[in-house]
Amino acid sequence: MRIALGQINTTVGDLSGNVVLMVRAAQEAVRAGAELIVFPELSLNGYPPRDLVEKPSFLDQTQDALRRLAIETTHMPIAIVCGYVGASEERSGKRAINAACVLSRGQVIFRQQKMLLPTYDVFDEARYFESADHQQLWTWKGRKIALTICEDAWNDKQYWSRQLYERDPVEELAAAGAEMLISINASPYHMGKRELRREIFATTARTRNIPVVYVNQVGGNDQLVFDGTSFALNAQGEPIAEAPSFREDIVIVDVNKAPSSAALRASFADEEEAVYEALVLGTRDYIRKCGFHSVIIGLSGGIDSSLTAAIAVDAVGKENVLGVAMPGPFSSDHSIIDAKAMAENLGIRFEVASISAGYETMVETLGPVFAGRTADVTEENLQSRLRGMILMALSNKFGSLVLTTGNKSELAVGYCTLYGDMCGGLAVISDVPKTLVYRLSRISNKRHTGAIPESVFLKPPSAELRPDQKDTDSLPEYDVLDRILKGYVEDLLSPRQIADGLDVPLPLVREIVNKVDRNEYKRQQAAPGLKVTTKAFGMGRRIPIAQKFLE
Repeated sequence: MRIALGQINTTVGDLSGNVVLMVRAAQEAVRAGAELIVFPELSLNGYPPRDLVEKPSFLDQTQDALRRLAIETTHMPIAIVCGYVGASEERSGKRAINAACVLSRGQVIFRQQKMLLPTYDVFDEARYFESADHQQLWTWKGRKIALTICEDAWNDKQYWSRQLYERDPVEELAAAGAEMLISINASPYHMGKRELRREIFATTARTRNIPVVYVNQVGGNDQLVFDGTSFALNAQGEPIAEAPSFREDIVIVDVNKAPSSAALRASFADEEEAVYEALVLGTRDYIRKCGFHSVIIGLSGGIDSSLTAAIAVDAVGKENVLGVAMPGPFSSDHSIIDAKAMAENLGIRFEVASISAGYETMVETLGPVFAGRTADVTEENLQSRLRGMILMALSNKFGSLVLTTGNKSELAVGYCTLYGDMCGGLAVISDVPKTLVYRLSRISNKRHTGAIPESVFLKPPSAELRPDQKDTDSLPEYDVLDRILKGYVEDLLSPRQIADGLDVPLPLVREIVNKVDRNEYKRQQAAPGLKVTTKAFGMGRRIPIAQKFLE
């Protein structure tokens, strides 16, 4: 039984484009001798479709696209497993179902409906879909196959000590005599996720004594990056095929034979290398799927904007990246020198647009209104907002997308300026803690032969909005801050638990936690960012702005 793992990069709502993608992949699989090709969850529609599912026209056009896929593969000697949004029976008031079907010779020969609908983190499927009340086996070439959709295969009590759902579809299908499990997925990336998936499905294979075929989506859709990393396991849970992470591929596996080297693709063993590649892929797809071709980045000569520029070059090419230095009254000479050197090393276009004259004009304009008040953070933020205005003006003029450069540590505690350095269309590293920024920059320098000058790594981080300013004037050292933030934002620990676990003063933890809570209003106005940790600011974190709960 030769099966193709159809690891493809679909675009949400691009029904015709996704059909073309699947037809080409099916043709390639046929040439490789595959009898079946398996595509990811909702591959016809792209994942996640979110409120598009509420549109009757979206459901109608999905059915048209499914018919086109069937027609265009009619003469292919291959069966196709395809995920799609189907119309429901509206037993629960929901219009749609998350479904999979098998196409063969132009006909739908089997359908399966998703039963377990996740509502945690970035998932909101119970909002849109009607849950299946039963599932059945698909019999193909004399073998009984359990065809499941993502979450349906993630509730194994042999792996999890606490199950999220009362039912386990795989257990039910195994009890009915399943001889193989095929799981189609749209499982977003975060650090450690690839290893977690392999452990879960290896446990399932060993426990049920059946081979497993796992196919995952690859590519970026809005804030989510899908790594692919599809695989097939034998009944002992051992890998017999692997697709690479972060790129499309068609991998052929014979579940009845030992693995061949051709079916085992190399992937990113180092998790920080994987994070870097996730950011490149997410940036590339966000830019292209939103209809842009080029980007603009404000270059401060610091580590954050340097890393963002390097990622942008890897994503869309150096010829499509413009770096802009915007020195002000408190900018140091080395900032411009470092920014220019980095731009030259990367081979990107570099421009300088000073804000000093504009800043003096704004101070003079506001002088009468501010009479009797001393200068404070207001004047500091004027500089950041002037820089944001320049970047957005360039964006309007050249039709390029502005990439913001703030990291997760800054965004968490509000060390950023609303309508200033937060201006832009994509926050590339907004889920990357500052300490990780430095490590990813080292990875970038391996790829770009030391493009980021060593002085950028060594100098103390500074916003340069007042004389001799350093980040540590307002914040603890980043290695301490990042551990506190991980405990509070990602692990949901209390200040006391964090202080005891890290052996840091409780008042410091409470100060940081309060900053996180007070700055929710900023984050909900920030550009969308790419998720690479277990809990990112964005669609998977829903904290009210107007609230009075204190830790």
